[in-house]
Amino acid sequence: MSWYVYILRCGDGTLYTGITDDIPRRLAVHRVGKGAKYTRGRGPLELVYQEQVPDKSAALRREFQIKRLTRREKEALIAKN
Repeated sequence: MSWYVYILRCGDGTLYTGITDDIPRRLAVHRVGKGAKYTRGRGPLELVYQEQVPDKSAALRREFQIKRLTRREKEALIAKN
């Protein structure tokens, strides 16, 4: 089963990074306010980046790497996508 690391751009311009094994389902959960507490009330949410990784462990490691990036570095990652 493949896992994904994704970045959402929130309505207030902030970026949220998460992992999932089903992007459309997870995005739907975020949009109805049942996802991460951070994204609640910050809509509309736009999927701006996704990266497929082989397993959950790899997804967690990559999520941690992305979360440590600066805003500028995240924007550059998004632009490359």
